[in-house]
Amino acid sequence: MAEPIIALTMGDPSGNGPELSVKALSSGRFSKRARIILVGDMTVMENARRICSSPIRLNRITSVCQAAFADDSIDVLDLGVFSDISQLKLGQVDSRSGLCAFLAVKKAIELAMEGQVDATVTNALNKEAMNLALEQTEGKYSDGLTHFDGHTEIYAHYTKTKSYCMMLMHHDLRVSHVSTHCSLREACDRVRKDRVLEVLRLTDSALKSMGIARPHIAVAGLNPHSGEHGLFGHEEIDEIIPAIEQAAAEGLDAVGPVPPDSVFSEALGGLYDAVIAMYHDQGHIPLKTVGFVYDRDKGQWKALEGVNVTLGLPIIRTSVDHGTGFALAGSGKSDETSLVNAIDAAIAFAGGDSCGKA
Repeated sequence: MAEPIIALTMGDPSGNGPELSVKALSSGRFSKRARIILVGDMTVMENARRICSSPIRLNRITSVCQAAFADDSIDVLDLGVFSDISQLKLGQVDSRSGLCAFLAVKKAIELAMEGQVDATVTNALNKEAMNLALEQTEGKYSDGLTHFDGHTEIYAHYTKTKSYCMMLMHHDLRVSHVSTHCSLREACDRVRKDRVLEVLRLTDSALKSMGIARPHIAVAGLNPHSGEHGLFGHEEIDEIIPAIEQAAAEGLDAVGPVPPDSVFSEALGGLYDAVIAMYHDQGHIPLKTVGFVYDRDKGQWKALEGVNVTLGLPIIRTSVDHGTGFALAGSGKSDETSLVNAIDAAIAFAGGDSCGKA
């Protein structure tokens, strides 16, 4: 079977995504495992190659059929947003960079929906920069829309997907989210039986696709001590428990609500195949605590690991589990581990091999 074709987006040009891409794709670690196309801007990528002092060549293409897929070069599907490197503003929110990042994601989705690529991987984009660009262009490039909460919502819109959720993975710790990018107050309101049940179904299906025959899934509570029988809140009684009961009636192996202060330690110990978190930080904090390792002696990050996967889409999408790295942009010192993890996961989901498959 031919190696899967992966569309990798460059991310926000003002951040470290371009440099991470050069580092990840210059290593040769994906040779004979995948054919990768970088969707972004040639001018920006030439600058990133220079910053990283990489000897790898860049091959400008305008379509997938032009890709060379050579070990000593990176095929760059050039969007032509930057005509001159002086237009690039590293380390700051910029609408031109926001537009470029958005167009790269949109193009990658189009390629996947058309069957030209087998999976997509995204570097980080800056939501403020992207939405600033969409507002300034009055939705010219985005079906008239001038706001997206993030990657997940862009993918849902352009794939016409109604049922979806975010899953974060670090080795065998997997966390799906009932809500993500909204205020904490709104997140509490989004804890509803139907949504919890939807995320349970999506997670169960995803785990089975990873080869887990009967996934054992823990559902975290929303409140301290999972509400303690209504003493600290009624969301568990009114919404979460009915969702778990319905899931069990459908044959899913789901338990809970498990107190959120202990459920992730139990999952790390192997008690569960995945955890359903009720909101963004409840799920992100534990995963990044184990995946992001800071070396206090050297004063720098030693590891940035983790993969973001969107469940429920008709196409494959994995992503880095960190932001745009504005503070590191231009230094050439960013750690590409999370991007490598995301590409490994995309290859595995596309059926290329089992490397990176949780």
